[in-house]
Amino acid sequence: MAGIITADLHGKTVYQAKVTVDALLRRVSGGTYRIRLIHGCHGGTALRDFLQETYATHPKVRRLVRSPDGGATELVLREY
Repeated sequence: MAGIITADLHGKTVYQAKVTVDALLRRVSGGTYRIRLIHGCHGGTALRDFLQETYATHPKVRRLVRSPDGGATELVLREY
């Protein structure tokens, strides 16, 4: 895994999304600098809010970036 990893969280519960993101964070290699999480924004903001609350202070995450349309969140692991 290198560069940007993308995961689609559409249709997942908050618990399922947490399991997915935690697994990605455990498996990232040194070449990975972002994890792009597509969660959508038309069905509510539960996943977006969960990602913000949970991973903004995660030790591997430097910062979070929300897409302009609000449908994706990127976890920046290191600056490129």
